[in-house]
Amino acid sequence: MRVLLGMIIVLSFPALEIYTLVQIYHYIGWWIIAVLAGGMLAGWLLIVGERLAFFARMSMTLQSGGSPLRALIDSGRTMIAGALFIFPGVISDVLAVLVLLLPLRLIGGRSRQQTGGASGVIEGEYRREHDDRLGR
Repeated sequence: MRVLLGMIIVLSFPALEIYTLVQIYHYIGWWIIAVLAGGMLAGWLLIVGERLAFFARMSMTLQSGGSPLRALIDSGRTMIAGALFIFPGVISDVLAVLVLLLPLRLIGGRSRQQTGGASGVIEGEYRREHDDRLGR
């Protein structure tokens, strides 16, 4: 049953995209070609830019002590949005914009908590020991 439902969704998506393109064509005419070309260009630029920025993002995340999983999820989100932009259709473009605008907290990343204050001061208690106790 799950396989059948999955096949119906996968096969109906292109039909829905074509129907939407035809309806939009009736409103804006041949400008739909410019919309599709702009979406494909945006997807290509997203993928190329993410391919170049992935290693920089990963090294910055590791140097700052963050989770590499967060950087991977963010890069994967950008790649999925780029692929959706490349797929011709208006519905896939809207899905790509939603994927890009979706906050990372909803995907599974947590907001980063600061352990120290803004000035780098660590609060705590201390006790001074005499030198003769330390064996000096």
